[in-house]
Amino acid sequence: MALRFAPRPLWVVLVALGLPLFIALGSWQWQRGQVRKADWAEFASSDAPALEVGADALARQARYTRVRVRGRLDGERQFLLENLSHAGAPGYQVLTVLDLYEGPGLLVNRGWLPFSGYRDQLPDLSLPGEVRGSAISLTGRLAGLPVAGLAAGQSPPASQGPWPRVTSFPTFAQLEAAYGQPLQPVVLLLDADSGPGYLREWRPPGLPPERHIGYAVQWWSFALLLAGLFVGLNLKRHHD
Repeated sequence: MALRFAPRPLWVVLVALGLPLFIALGSWQWQRGQVRKADWAEFASSDAPALEVGADALARQARYTRVRVRGRLDGERQFLLENLSHAGAPGYQVLTVLDLYEGPGLLVNRGWLPFSGYRDQLPDLSLPGEVRGSAISLTGRLAGLPVAGLAAGQSPPASQGPWPRVTSFPTFAQLEAAYGQPLQPVVLLLDADSGPGYLREWRPPGLPPERHIGYAVQWWSFALLLAGLFVGLNLKRHHD
């Protein structure tokens, strides 16, 4: 008695469609993991002394460059970025404009604070008395705005109404329109020990690289499983 490989047509179709798909998805996740690894390495390498940068040069700096800037924080007109969680808890990130005296204002991300549980009860973002209206020196990393994930909705800030204004994954143009004055096309992620703020545990946006690598291994495992089932379930005993 011998084994004969006699695949059924349905199995041939499943393997012809599924195997390339699983391999391609695994390769895509692997590539994403390599990109994220480079992002995290770039973020870690930015732990350098802060550069003194003028307003006209901020937008030309490399991503995650640590800089020192000086100006006055606008405590009257602030933004709350919603749909941003920390350790699984919902909350906001606080954007406050720093008047740089020359050129457009700089959006300063002062950190994360928890959602109160009521959308009509926004947190008090008042600046400390010693900072309000005074010149202040701040340090942090230059970055972009948070980017919406697949399940996150986008909502620009209201053009009128009281402050602070809640917004979800806005663009710089939308924030600039709501603020009513020009803004730099970068955000300062405020250092944990610099200026008044909230919880500041910054990391590059998106999933950690290990998650993407894990997803790649899962997809490739599915490909191996499918190939194994295809062979194992289509071997027939044949009597000579």
